[in-house]
Amino acid sequence: MTAPVLVARDLVKRYGDFTAVDGLDFEVAPGESFGLLGPNGAGKSTTMRMIGAVSTRTSGELSILGLDPDRSGPEIRARLGVVPQADNLDEELKVRENLLVYGRYFGLPRRLVAERADELLAFAQLTEKADARVDALSGGMKRRLTIARGLVNDPRILLLDEPTTGLDPQARHILWDRLFRLKEQGTTLVLTTHYMDEAEQLCDRLVVVDHGGIMAEGSPAALIREHSSREVLEVRFGGDRNAEVAPQLDGIGERIEVLPDRLLVYARNGEAALEAITRAGLHPITSLVRRSSLEDVFLRLTGRSLIE
Repeated sequence: MTAPVLVARDLVKRYGDFTAVDGLDFEVAPGESFGLLGPNGAGKSTTMRMIGAVSTRTSGELSILGLDPDRSGPEIRARLGVVPQADNLDEELKVRENLLVYGRYFGLPRRLVAERADELLAFAQLTEKADARVDALSGGMKRRLTIARGLVNDPRILLLDEPTTGLDPQARHILWDRLFRLKEQGTTLVLTTHYMDEAEQLCDRLVVVDHGGIMAEGSPAALIREHSSREVLEVRFGGDRNAEVAPQLDGIGERIEVLPDRLLVYARNGEAALEAITRAGLHPITSLVRRSSLEDVFLRLTGRSLIE
């Protein structure tokens, strides 16, 4: 069997008395798209900094490409690509110049960096913007350029920390397409996100993290099967009536969850659950039947809203 490219065992990171990462255990296989899913403050970015060999662990084991980041930080960083939460491009330089300058940091020959820059501009759909200043780009274009820059050194692992935060839906889907293409080429992706649809789209496997610990692990489909139902019925009765009506729905579906603005009825058949509610003499203001999603898993495991 192929050895994992990333292994964490009882990984801990403390800042004084505060424990940011509390005993994480996971492995990532070559070519896998692995996600860290959780609310803000869950420990995702701290974990990414340790994987990126820019923050030392407090205790536990961590192996990246078979190397210990505490002993082989420079060697590991040379083989990683990093896409941080915030774009940190040099806005005084042109688009292509950002790639050329960054490539030279790795000691790559000028000719190779130039060839690689052209390939990456095409990959990121930015060829026509090669001579444009970075500050003239849209948010989606800047994000694609940041990903292209992270690929200059042809990394074995690409770390993406909340790659689509702040992007509009069209830009997000374009970015997803670029990441799918990388995965098809065999690049290992490790990403953090608190967008549930993004995790479902991009991740082969993920861990749900909260308060620095792992709440659940598996593929998106497996997590939904384990922690949710086939369908979810969303009903709204208005104002404070949601909480008042909830006890009357006992026995309808597999589980009821009360949110501030609606009730979630987890059921195998959402339409049948809605019919049962109507037969009971209850008439919601609005109703919606949908398939269960990672958001439902997230809410059940963490008890928080999607974005804090």
